[in-house]
Amino acid sequence: MPTPPDQHAYPTHWEADVVLRDGGTAQIRPITADDAQRLVSFYEHVSDESKYYRFFAPYPRLSDRDVHRFTHHDYVDRVGLAAIVGGEFIATVRYDRIDDRGRSASAPADEAEVAFLVQDAHQGRGVASALLEHIAAVARERGIRRFAAEVLPANTKMIKVFTDAGYTQQRSFEDGVVRLEFDLEPTDRSLAVMRAREQRAEARSVQRLLAPGSVAVIGTGRAPGGVGRTVLRNLLYGGFTGQLHAVNRAFPEGGGPLDPEGVPGHRSLRDIDGPVDLAVVAVPAAQVPSVVADCGEHGVQGLVVLSAGYAESGAEGRARQRDLLRQARGYGMRVIGPNAFGVINTADGVRLNASLSPQLPIPGRLGLFTQSGAIGIALLAGLHRRGAGLSGLPGIAGISTFVSAGNRADVSGNDLLQYWYDDPQTDVALMYLESIGNPRKFTRLAKRTAAVKPVVVVKGARHSGSAPTGHAVPTTRIPDATVSALLRQAGVIRVDTVTELADVGVLLASQPLPAGPRVAILGNSESLGLLTYDACLTEGLRPLPPRDLTTAAEPGDFRAALTEALADDGCDAVVVTAIPWVGDTCAADLAAAVREAADAAPAPGGAKPVAVVHLEIPDLVEALAGIRDGDDAPRTRRIPAYPAAERAVRALAEAVRYAHWREESAEPGRVPEYDDIDESGAAADIEVLLAPGDGAPAGTAPAAGVPAPGVPADGGPHPGAPHPDDPAAVTGVELSAADTQRLLARYGVSVLPALPAPGPDAAVRAAGRLGFPVALKPTAPHLRHRTDLGGVRLDLGSEAELRRAYAELTDYLGPPEELGLVVQRMAPRGVDTVVRAAIDPAAGAVLSFGLAGAPSELLGDTAHRLVPATDRDAAELIRSIRTAPLLFGWRGSKPVDTAALEELLLRVSRLVDDHPEMVAVDLEPVVVAQSGLSVLGASARLAPPPVRTDLGPRHLPAY
Repeated sequence: MPTPPDQHAYPTHWEADVVLRDGGTAQIRPITADDAQRLVSFYEHVSDESKYYRFFAPYPRLSDRDVHRFTHHDYVDRVGLAAIVGGEFIATVRYDRIDDRGRSASAPADEAEVAFLVQDAHQGRGVASALLEHIAAVARERGIRRFAAEVLPANTKMIKVFTDAGYTQQRSFEDGVVRLEFDLEPTDRSLAVMRAREQRAEARSVQRLLAPGSVAVIGTGRAPGGVGRTVLRNLLYGGFTGQLHAVNRAFPEGGGPLDPEGVPGHRSLRDIDGPVDLAVVAVPAAQVPSVVADCGEHGVQGLVVLSAGYAESGAEGRARQRDLLRQARGYGMRVIGPNAFGVINTADGVRLNASLSPQLPIPGRLGLFTQSGAIGIALLAGLHRRGAGLSGLPGIAGISTFVSAGNRADVSGNDLLQYWYDDPQTDVALMYLESIGNPRKFTRLAKRTAAVKPVVVVKGARHSGSAPTGHAVPTTRIPDATVSALLRQAGVIRVDTVTELADVGVLLASQPLPAGPRVAILGNSESLGLLTYDACLTEGLRPLPPRDLTTAAEPGDFRAALTEALADDGCDAVVVTAIPWVGDTCAADLAAAVREAADAAPAPGGAKPVAVVHLEIPDLVEALAGIRDGDDAPRTRRIPAYPAAERAVRALAEAVRYAHWREESAEPGRVPEYDDIDESGAAADIEVLLAPGDGAPAGTAPAAGVPAPGVPADGGPHPGAPHPDDPAAVTGVELSAADTQRLLARYGVSVLPALPAPGPDAAVRAAGRLGFPVALKPTAPHLRHRTDLGGVRLDLGSEAELRRAYAELTDYLGPPEELGLVVQRMAPRGVDTVVRAAIDPAAGAVLSFGLAGAPSELLGDTAHRLVPATDRDAAELIRSIRTAPLLFGWRGSKPVDTAALEELLLRVSRLVDDHPEMVAVDLEPVVVAQSGLSVLGASARLAPPPVRTDLGPRHLPAY
C-alpha cells in the first residue's frame, strides 16, 4: 500500500526496548493508524484527574476526530510515540511543530509543542522520562531544536519530568498555566541524568532477577534427574528463602507436592495462587514460546532460560532467539540466556541457587559473570577450593552473586556492571567474556565501576576474530592488543587465564590496595625468595632484597619478620615464602602467625597487602583462608596463598597497577582548548569532500598555500568525492595529500611540503623551491615508509647529489611513474614516530602512538587511548611503549621535545572527536627533534559518520 502524500514512511529505527525505573521493560515505537483501538482502550484506563491534567478540562472520552488525529502522523511535523507492555499502550507522547505564534507549522520552524499521558497504574515507573528522551531524539532528527510544554501547576509530576531532564530551559506562568521551554541540544547535565537513570533502571532489573520472592521451575521432571528437577533441588537444598513452585504440564490433575522434595507441583503457572517473580525455563526450545506467554500473562518479572537450541545451533536457532527476546520484552520481562547455566545469590535473605551448580557457594565479596557454563563451573569449583569459610562467615574466595548468561541475548556483562556498581555485597567484579556487544558502553561502565571497586576480565576468543556462534553481537575490527590497552585505560584489570582471574580476585577481595610498587620478601627458603624477587622485576615491581629466615625458622620468626616488614615505611606490600620444615610445626601454627601479624596495627601509611607463596605445605591454604576457624576463633585477616611465586606476584602487580590507576583517575586530566583550531572551517571542508559533487564550500577561503578542498594542487577536478550509489560512499574516500594537509592545518597541524618529481629536472626545480638539503623518497604504497629497502635518500645537499640519487632509485626500484617520487626539505634530526587515529563503529575513536618502522610494525610496540584524549592520556601514551626511553635520552642521546609531541596527539584527538567523519588519520613519520617536530607524511580517510551506539536515548540492544 503506497504511503499517503502527506506522510513519510514508517520510521522503523525509532522502535526501541527500554528498561524502566522499576526494572521492567517496555517497547517504544511510533503510533500508527492501526493503533486506534489500542489508543481508545488505553484512554479508558486513565483516571479523570490525569485526563484533566492532559486537556485542562474534563475529557471523559476521545472523539473519532481525536482518535484520527492522535493516530495519523506524518513523522516529521506531527509525531506520536507509545510505550507498550503486553501489546497494550501504557503511555503516549506527541509533538506538533509550531511557529513563533504557536500555530501549526512545517520546516524550517524549529519548535514543537509536546504533551504526555501516562496510565495511572504505570505512573512512577519512569515511563515519561524514557519517552521524553526518545521524542527529543526524534525531534532533533527532524530539525526541531526546542520543545514547549504547557502544564497545570497542580501537575507536579509532569513538571518534574521536564525540569529533571537536564536540558537548558525557561519557565513562565500565564493564565494559570506553567509554560516550559527547553532546548533539545544535549548538555553535560542531561547526559549525566540519562546515564544515572540508565544505571538505576538496569541495576534494578538485575536485582529483580537475583532477589526474587518466588521462583517457578518450568519443566521440572516427574522423576529425579533432568535439568529442571536438578535446578529445583539446588534451589531447595541451597536454602532459598522464598516460595518454590514446580511446573510441568505432565503432572497429574490437582497437583500436589513432589516426592521427596515436598515442593508444590502445578500443571501450569495459571494454577499458582500468588505472584511468581522469576521463572527458570527448562523445556525444549519448541515449547518455550507458550511458556513465555504463560509467564507474561501471570506477571512474571524475569526468565532464566536454560533451554538450548537457539543461536548456537545456526540460522534457525538465531531466528528463534530473536523471537524469544521480542516476546519476553513485549511482556516487560528480562531474560538470562538462553542456553544459560543459571544464577546464584548467596545473600542471607535470598540464598538463591537457580543454577546447575550442585551447591550454593559460601558467601563472599566476589561478583562473577561468565558467558560460558563450563567456565562458570570451573570458576565456582576453583574458588571453593581456594578457601570458602565456615560458620556462615564470608570466605576469602566466597561469591556474592553469580550469573552465567549463555547466549546472553538480553542480560549481559554491562547489566551486571550496572548492578555491582553500588551493590554493597560485592567488592570485586570478575568477568569471563567471549564477546563484547557494546564496547563503548562497556568501557564507560567499567571505568565508572573501577573507580569504586576492581573489575577483572579475562576474554576468550581473543584471536579467532569472531564471537561464539550463540552470541549475535556486532563485530569489531580492533586487534586484541588494542582492546587490552583500552580496557586498561578504563581501569579494567585484563588477565589472560581463568586461573589468573581467580588469583587476582582473591587477592583484591581479601587485601588492601598497595600504596606503591615496593615489595618486601621474607621466608624460610633463599631459592624461593630469589624466584619471587625475579618475578617482581619481571612484573615491573620494585622488590627489596629477600630476607632469608633460614629453614630453621619457627612461626614466631615469621610473625616477627612480617611485623617488622609491615611497619617499614620503605615497603608497600609483603610476600611471604614458605617451604616444608623439619619438626613438629604445623600449617595452622604458621598460618596463625602470619594472620596475626597482618592484622596488627597498620603502619602510618595504612594497611598493606600480604600474600603467601608456599611449596607443598598441606592444609596451609585452608588455614590461611580461615576455613577451619571455629566460632570462637579470633577474626584475623585472611591471607591468599599461591603455589607459585609467579602467580602471587602477578596478582600483586595487577593490584599495584590498579591502585595507581585509582589514584590517577581521582584527578582526571583535561582536554585542552586551542585558540587556533577552526572547527567550523573543517566541518565545511568535510561536507564538501563527502558531497557527491565537486567544488569548494561557499563562503570559505583556502588556507594560505593549501588548495581549496576537492581541488588538487594542479587545479584539476577532485577525483575522490563519492557518488551516493558508489560503494565508496559507504567505505569512505581516501583524501588527496592537499585535502589532508588542509584539514590538518585547520587544527594547527602542519605537514612539511613535498613536491612531485616525475623526472630529474623536476626534482631539481623542486629542490630549488624548497632549498637544499632535501630528501628524495617514493610515495608508491608498496614503498612508502620502507627505509629498509633503501628507497629514501636523505641530506642531498646539491643538484649533483640529487640527480645521482634520482638515477640510483629509478634504476634500483623502477621507473619514476611507478615510484611517485617526491622532494621534501630536510627536517631537523630526531626520533621517527607514528601517530594514528581510527574509528571503529563499535568501540569508537582510538588514538595510537609508536616509534616508526620496526618497533611498531614488527614488534607491535604501540600504545592506544580512547578519544577524546586528555593531557594526562597524551603524556601516558608516549611513555607507555617499550621503546619510550629513546624519546628521553637513551645512552647519552639528547631528550626530544615530548611536549610538542603531546600537543600533536591532543590536536589529532580533537580532530577526530569533533568530526566523526574522519574515520582514519595517519601521520608517518613524525620526526621529533630536541626542539619541535616535523610531520613528513600524512593521509586521511573520510566516510559518513558511523552510527553511535552510546549516544541518544536509552535503549536495550536489538540483536
